[in-house]
Amino acid sequence: MFMSSAEYRESLRRFKPRVYLDGRRVESVADEPGFAPGINALGVTYDYALKEQYAPLMRAVQQTSGKEVNRMLHICTENGDLLNKLEAVRLLCQETGCAQRYLATDALNAIFQVAHRIDADKGTGYRQHIVNYIHEVQDRDLSLGIAMTDAKGDRSKRPHEQANPDAYLHIVERSAKGIVISGTKAIVTGAPYMHEFLVMPCRNMSEQDADFAVCCAVPCDAPGLTIIARPAGRPGEKAALFSNKFGQSTGVLVFDRVFVPWERVFYAGEWEHSSFMTYQYATHHRQTCIAARAGFGDLLIGAGALMCEANGFDPAKETHLREQMVELIKITEGFYACGVAASVYAAKDEASGVFVPDAVFANIGKLLLATQIYDMHRIAHYVSGGLIVTLPGPDEDHNPATEAVLADVLRANPDVPYEKRIQTARFIEDLTASYQGGWYSVISLHGGGSPAAMKQEIYRNYPVGNKVELVERLMERGVVDDPRRPITSNRQPGKCCSTGCTAPGQPMMVELPVSRKKPD
Repeated sequence: MFMSSAEYRESLRRFKPRVYLDGRRVESVADEPGFAPGINALGVTYDYALKEQYAPLMRAVQQTSGKEVNRMLHICTENGDLLNKLEAVRLLCQETGCAQRYLATDALNAIFQVAHRIDADKGTGYRQHIVNYIHEVQDRDLSLGIAMTDAKGDRSKRPHEQANPDAYLHIVERSAKGIVISGTKAIVTGAPYMHEFLVMPCRNMSEQDADFAVCCAVPCDAPGLTIIARPAGRPGEKAALFSNKFGQSTGVLVFDRVFVPWERVFYAGEWEHSSFMTYQYATHHRQTCIAARAGFGDLLIGAGALMCEANGFDPAKETHLREQMVELIKITEGFYACGVAASVYAAKDEASGVFVPDAVFANIGKLLLATQIYDMHRIAHYVSGGLIVTLPGPDEDHNPATEAVLADVLRANPDVPYEKRIQTARFIEDLTASYQGGWYSVISLHGGGSPAAMKQEIYRNYPVGNKVELVERLMERGVVDDPRRPITSNRQPGKCCSTGCTAPGQPMMVELPVSRKKPD
C-alpha cells in the first residue's frame, strides 16, 4: 500500500501518543500547528511515490517479498539501490530541506544485517522477526523514527556504571512473552509524528552492559512511552518563507517500563554484536546524509543565484560572485560525489545480502558536509548582501505608511519587483541566518555522529597498509622489519586494481529526475 500525504496525516489520528510541546500536552499530533511543517515534509515522501515521474526513484521492489515499496523503507541489495536512494533523498530534500523519513531505510538495513549475524552466532530467530517486521511496515507504508542516541549521563562512564541507569535505555525484565524496557533516548528525529520507533544501541557494549544491548520496535503510543518534543521549523512566523511550511521536530523519548513482545525484538543482550550494529548503521546513514545536505545545497545555489539577479548582478560577468557560486557548487557536488563513490564501491554483506556503502567514502563525504556547511552559509551571505538580515519585518510590506517607500528604495534590478527581491532575501535568511539556519548547521555537524567519529572510521577503514607496501616496494626495503606493526595491518587487496575491491552488483540507476538533469 502506498499512502498519500493526506492519508499519512489521517493515519496519525489513529494513534494516541503521549506528546508534550512547549509545556503542554498535545491532544492531536496531526492537528498541532507546531508540528505542521514536519508533517508536511514527511508528506512529500508519500506524495512523490505516487507521482509517475518520481516513481522510479521513490519506489523499489523488495527482494524478500517481491512487492513494490517506498524506497524510504527498502533493503538495498545492489549498488543501484544505493545510488537511487541517494537521488531520491536529494530530490526530497530539495523540496523540504530535510525529509527525515530516510533514516528508516538506514536503520532497517543495519538491523537486517545484525539479525543474520546473531542468528549465525547464537542460533536465535531474530532474522525472521526483522523480515516479518519489514514486510509489515512496508505493507502499511509507515514512518519510523530512530531512537538511537541515549541520554548518556556521565560521558566518562559506561552504561552499567551510570548513577541513573535510565540515562541509557535497557532491559529491566524478561518473560516468555517479551521484554520490558526503561530509559531515555534523545535527539529522535521527527519523533512526534512517527508511527513507530526503532530502538537501537548507540555504542559498543561490554559484557557488563548486556542489558543495554537491545534493539526492538515500539509503537508511538505504547503504554509507558512519553515524547517531549520541540516545534518543527518556524511555524506561524511570517518571515519564515521556507520553514513555516517545511521543518523538523526532534524529541526526547522517555521509556517507563514499556513492554515489547518477542516478535518485535531484534536482539536483546547479545552485547558482542552491538559495535557491528552501530558501525553498520553509521555507514548507511552517513551516505544518506550526504544526499540530504546536497538537496539543501541545491536550495542555497538556487537562492544565491536569484539574489544576485535581484540585486542587479550577473555572476557570469562579476568575477567575485562567480567564484563564490562556483565554490558553493564545488562544495555541494564534492561531498555528493563521495556518496556516489560510496555506492559504486559498496560491499555485499554475505550473510544478509545487504549492500553496504564504502565506509571511507561515506565518512569522507559526511565529514566534508559537516565542516563545510558553515562555508555554504558564508557563501550564501556573501553573494546575497547584508539585506538578508537587515530588512524590516514582513508586516511593513503591507503597512500603508511604509509600503510605498520600501518598494521604491529597496528595489535594485528594475526587472525584479520589490516583493520578489525581498522574498528571496527572507528565504536565504530563513535557511542560513535564523534559528532555522543555525539548526541546519548543528544537524549537519553532529547528525549521524561527530566529526571525530568520522575521522576514526576513515582511518580504521582506509587501507594505509597498501600505501606502506607500495612505498616500501619502491624503496626495495622495509623501514620496520616487524610485519605485525599496526600501521600496516589495514590492507585491502585489490583496492587499487582495475575492477575495485568488490564484485560489482548492478551499478545502474533510473533516469535522473528533471531537477538533476543537465541543460541541453
